[in-house]
Amino acid sequence: MKKQFSMKRIGLVLAEDYKLLSVAALLEVLETANKLVVQKGQEVPFTITIYQLPTQLATGETVFHDYTIQSIAEEKGVLDVILLPAFTTNDMPATIGKNLAYIPWLQQQYRSGAEVASFCSGAFLFGASGLLNGKSATTHVDACAAFARTFPEVKLKPNETVTVDERTFTSGGSTSLFHLIILLVQKYCGHEIAIQVAKLFAIDMDRYQQSYFGTFRPNYTHNDALVTSVQERIEKHFDKIENLEEVLSDVPSSRRNLVRRFKLATGIPPIEYLQNIRIETAKRHLEQSQLSVSEIIDKSGYTDPKSFRKVFQKKVGMKPLEYREKFKVR
Repeated sequence: MKKQFSMKRIGLVLAEDYKLLSVAALLEVLETANKLVVQKGQEVPFTITIYQLPTQLATGETVFHDYTIQSIAEEKGVLDVILLPAFTTNDMPATIGKNLAYIPWLQQQYRSGAEVASFCSGAFLFGASGLLNGKSATTHVDACAAFARTFPEVKLKPNETVTVDERTFTSGGSTSLFHLIILLVQKYCGHEIAIQVAKLFAIDMDRYQQSYFGTFRPNYTHNDALVTSVQERIEKHFDKIENLEEVLSDVPSSRRNLVRRFKLATGIPPIEYLQNIRIETAKRHLEQSQLSVSEIIDKSGYTDPKSFRKVFQKKVGMKPLEYREKFKVR
């Protein structure tokens, strides 16, 4: 006899500045799982309700007419799973500010037993709730530095595609959404349905890292002129620097104090900053040039091929030639 799975109440949060693609993808996968389970003669596994703030509902604007749309203030029961889609925003602090009213509701639902899952940049609202403090989490790989600065109590896993920690779930950027929602489908509908859904959406269920999709973007928004000067030196001379003492020797600050300030301002120590600049250079050459790996190693500032390959594997999650094969501009 096949195992019967009980129906789960899913609450999808349609927050201010939500990303339409993220919401649509989540709904499409859940509805597909519903259809596949029903085709097997079993009860529908998910009921989906969209939740908004009372102020949002007052405008009457929505594109999701086929779903029940409800105010968080009207929900008196406990949901099984709450989904936090990604945001489309150039000002995350402002977007989180517009959505602060969701936080007490999320906290109450979690305390009452609900599971909470965020997708891509939706982790920022999750982080603001405090529910991720002390827990593992991930977000879009390019947003990880900002997330780490904003939520230092969260155990950020920037290379992970999906994290699971007790009743909290998070996914990385963009298509990592599918890996997490399929994981939830597997949990509530079984492995067979999850495999069918993955095949229908052409999702590789074995992709566990997102590091090779990341791009290191230097942070200059910290307003620390001394740190900025060191950043500029590293970026200008990265291919000639033999050790960091060359860069730091004449800086008007003790090495210990400078390293502390640098990490506070950029989120990483100077040596990692140098590695990131070099690896980004190598990635660009692998993508856009016909240079051999040996030539790229030299142009990236490395003198030890073994050291380069070790750092590249750690930062990118694959070997240089594998990266070239995957991302080379044809």
